[in-house]
Amino acid sequence: MRRRTEEFEELRPLLFSIAYRILGSVTEAEDAVQETWLRYEGVEERPRSPKAYLSAVVTRLSVDVLRSARMRREAYVGPWFPEPLLTDPYEDPQRSAELADSLSMAALLLLERLSPLERAVFVLREVFGFGFPEIASAVGRSEAACRQLAVRARRHMDEGRPRFDADRAEREELAGRFFDAFREGDVDGLRELLAADVTMVGDGGGKAPQLAKPVLGVDNVARVLGAFIPLLGPVGVVAEPREVNGQPGAVLRDAHGKVLGALVLEVLGGRIQTVRSVVNPDKLAHLGPVADAWAVKRAVQEVRHAGRTGRAGRAGGEGPAGGEGPAGGEG
Repeated sequence: MRRRTEEFEELRPLLFSIAYRILGSVTEAEDAVQETWLRYEGVEERPRSPKAYLSAVVTRLSVDVLRSARMRREAYVGPWFPEPLLTDPYEDPQRSAELADSLSMAALLLLERLSPLERAVFVLREVFGFGFPEIASAVGRSEAACRQLAVRARRHMDEGRPRFDADRAEREELAGRFFDAFREGDVDGLRELLAADVTMVGDGGGKAPQLAKPVLGVDNVARVLGAFIPLLGPVGVVAEPREVNGQPGAVLRDAHGKVLGALVLEVLGGRIQTVRSVVNPDKLAHLGPVADAWAVKRAVQEVRHAGRTGRAGRAGGEGPAGGEGPAGGEG
């Protein structure tokens, strides 16, 4: 049993990474990995290839979970984003590019367009480089069927494949400037970093203040940022720069250090193309104790109200009607 435990722990990072890319959920991926261990523990005869066996089990479990999850996601309140992942536990220098590309929120959202089987086949083949005999065993289809699934999945992915600046150092430098301006409340500085057609969108799942709809265009995004960023510092909200899903981002924390949300920046052409925020508390628990986003919203409103009453004749820098901040706090 000790040998089996050691084999499983060695393969755990791979199993989690497969499950996360199929499911887009940290908690569901962890559950799938745990169930895989229970099944491995119960097998009387040790498989010839533990890697192939365990990868097949975690794939089948993930596909089953995804089939039921898709119905819930269709009824989800507002945009659905994957649970933010700060660190991918699996590393493979020979497939580092595929691993990085497949981890981004844009790529995971694109994978949502695929059927569960197409998604599993694409992840195993294109991301982790499994052979078709192994894939066929994992998904319970013939090799010929898996090849067809792979072709369809690759075509769908290529049609909408997200584009990012390849220069990692340039992305990180731009993100550093963004979060410096964020901390300083320098809205003009932020505006200079945004693409003309920038999009800002948030996922609160109806369980936290969130953007009523995506904010489009540099003028509108700058207006929303300008309305709220100056109010976050006074209530103790800070942005802790972190890599999120392989892209520049940050974890937002309240005055007590609790997790308020996660921000992800997508960079193209030397400008920030998309700003995504995840503030649904159900998707943040794996990052640490979760903040009360509604309490933060109330505090922001109090600061705004105080600013209005303290400056006669000045509107206090409102955003557009119904506007919300990048952390999901409504106006």
